[in-house]
Amino acid sequence: MADKKWPGCAKSLKGVILDMCGVLYDSGEGDGVAIPGSVEAVRKLKTSDLQLRFCTNETQASREKFVAKLGRLGFDICVPEVFSPAPAVVAVLKERGLRPHLLVYDGLLPEFDTVDKTNPNCVVIGDAAEKFSYANLNDAFRVLIGLEKPLLFSLGQGRYYKETDGLKLDVGVYMKALEYACDLKAEVIGKPSPMFFQSVLNDMGLQPHEVLMIGDDLVNDVGGAQHCGMKGVQVRTGKYRPSDERHPTVATDGTVDNLAQAVDMILNQRN
Repeated sequence: MADKKWPGCAKSLKGVILDMCGVLYDSGEGDGVAIPGSVEAVRKLKTSDLQLRFCTNETQASREKFVAKLGRLGFDICVPEVFSPAPAVVAVLKERGLRPHLLVYDGLLPEFDTVDKTNPNCVVIGDAAEKFSYANLNDAFRVLIGLEKPLLFSLGQGRYYKETDGLKLDVGVYMKALEYACDLKAEVIGKPSPMFFQSVLNDMGLQPHEVLMIGDDLVNDVGGAQHCGMKGVQVRTGKYRPSDERHPTVATDGTVDNLAQAVDMILNQRN
């Protein structure tokens, strides 16, 4: 029987899911910068017998523009392989007949072109970066507080992420502010939502125990994947902090220096 612990579990894997920012690259000025070894690591996975998908909470650009940026960094990735929160929340809005007030980055607005935004009956927030001004947050608050049954959708719930010039506050901070002000609980679309992870598994046609998640966010990447029945490995790049290895509630199945090391360990176990 195959060893279920990392990296022995690699022998029974059929698929790998990768986080993107902090694992493949660090965002920042221009296109950001690829993390050393990550381009080659993705290439190795793509030429292996493993299915590969990318699961990101990226909400500053459409998937098409995001994939084009990664292509300029040297990654061979296509749009259908990438799962991000915006298309998922658009599907939810249409299914439930909701009209959103949007507090998102300008680059993400085209994702909502097919959604009715008149007379909003819910709020959608993403990583709006400098758009998270007092005025814009207050506008979102006023929409929510004016609704009989306020609905807030958050495209992820990360606390912070890493850019080339340091750590930056993420959408979860502002989500919590609106939750507190309006006495409500946001519906999270994106990691660590089980529904979001399950959509990736469904696309792969695999069971959770057949898939490994690799990310830099201990709670949202590793913990979210583990909650769905997958193994989760954390890289020491991106938002990783040494204190993650002493986290009180989430224990990773393995910690590696970077994606390149993780991929080499996986493929060596399978040979």
